[in-house]
Amino acid sequence: MKIAIFCSANDQIVPPYLEATTELGHWMAKNGHTLVYGGCNSGLMECIGKAVHEAGGTTIGVIPSLIEKGGRISDFVDVTILCDNLSDRKDLMESHSDIAIALPGGIGTLDEIFTLASSNTIGYHHKKVILYNIEGCWDALIGLLDDLQNRGMIRGDYQQQIGIATNLEQLQQLLG
Repeated sequence: MKIAIFCSANDQIVPPYLEATTELGHWMAKNGHTLVYGGCNSGLMECIGKAVHEAGGTTIGVIPSLIEKGGRISDFVDVTILCDNLSDRKDLMESHSDIAIALPGGIGTLDEIFTLASSNTIGYHHKKVILYNIEGCWDALIGLLDDLQNRGMIRGDYQQQIGIATNLEQLQQLLG
């Protein structure tokens, strides 16, 4: 399976996020899954790429030209797909993956989560995004989604598009 990973490229990452990300990357590689990610050499992006690579897996980095020009491509990218901008990166990550996992991240990660979920909602694809809720990192977002659903702002059950896992075992179950 090709798994897109959305996550932070910030270097100020707390150890539990790094540990869970490394564990996930090792599991992905050992189970024959391919990583599709942003390919940056910092933050959780570097961590997941390194973990998959260390465990013998394959990585596909979808890299906007601005990141390439800045010399921020990870050494752990096996296959490089260059693109013009972040919108193109999202489209390419979606088309090259079967499912997505959102690790802790910021505004870019939120953009990726909601782009994938909203295009699923209206039928462009049927790919799910799973929030990997490490140490409650997505609790506030889950609360917001629950509130929006309770107010009738979300059609149906948002968990048809957005899964939630708090540990690797739950994540494995959602991946099927």
